[in-house]
Amino acid sequence: MKNKLFWPLVTLAVLLLANLIHNHDFFTITVQDGHLFGSLIDILNRAAPLVLISIGMTFVIATKGIDLSVGSVVSITGAMTCLIISQGDGSSMSVLFSALGISLVLALVAGAWNGLLVSVLGIQPIVATLILMVAGRGVAQLITDGQILTISSKPYSFIGAGYLFGLPFSIYIIAFFFVIAAVLTRKTAVGLFIESVGTNPTASRLAGIRSGLIIFIVYLLCSFLSGIAGLILSSNVSSADGNNAGLWYELDAILAVVIGGNSLNGGRFYLSGTIIGALIIQTLTTSIYSMGVPPEVTLVVKSVVVLIVCLIQSEAFGAVFAARRRKRNETAKQGVSA
Repeated sequence: MKNKLFWPLVTLAVLLLANLIHNHDFFTITVQDGHLFGSLIDILNRAAPLVLISIGMTFVIATKGIDLSVGSVVSITGAMTCLIISQGDGSSMSVLFSALGISLVLALVAGAWNGLLVSVLGIQPIVATLILMVAGRGVAQLITDGQILTISSKPYSFIGAGYLFGLPFSIYIIAFFFVIAAVLTRKTAVGLFIESVGTNPTASRLAGIRSGLIIFIVYLLCSFLSGIAGLILSSNVSSADGNNAGLWYELDAILAVVIGGNSLNGGRFYLSGTIIGALIIQTLTTSIYSMGVPPEVTLVVKSVVVLIVCLIQSEAFGAVFAARRRKRNETAKQGVSA
């Protein structure tokens, strides 16, 4: 029970079990035209953008930072990609790669901007990224001229709605980036550098670690992964909505990181826990809709579940119950002795 992943896994299992009780076919997976279909596949597919954003957010939070601009970056990349494709041949691979390249460069520019403000100018992360959170969504709306931009491009739609070897292609995308992130942070010194900067940036700098560079890189990576998420979202619906695309994803990503057992105080981080946290949020969202809960109370239900999970994981909250339990045991022993 002391393992950081224990309670997130229990929460995910409880949510899945509740869905199974409500819908006995919840775990059923069918094959149609060589593609796998089912509620579990849908959860993995729809959680893909949040998983990518949450991985990047994990790195940022590990350095004791925060990135509120990820939703705006999602909106910008989706808008720019759809704009370029709409102005060219939707079936052309050269047009597609040009659109993807330009959009991801924009995501990197956004990450560089955040990293510059935080690591070089020393602006508080929540303030620095709030600037792009507001301005970025305005940029996305300027790109789409305030309209919902629709496109017709089979190569592009494959990213978010295509299938490969029976599974949605987006699942392969999150698996690829998760493996890359896990290898870089656990098989090299990169993870240690990130954790040391989050624990004590001054001591890290005195030890020879370039703290500013590490912070700059994590914001860069976070925006890049958010850009990939934006491509998945916009390609899935073959459109770009500068106003609503990626809306509130920054909050869901932060919740996924916290639910996964990571601390907002920085330091040690758990990528596996983040993945589980993102799946919990998506499973909860799916459960709410499938069980007929009114959409207007979705955020309330989600907040209550997140609060319960966070309280269970809280050491201070657990210490209160432990102290009460010890007091009851002592009282019982005194009663027996008497």
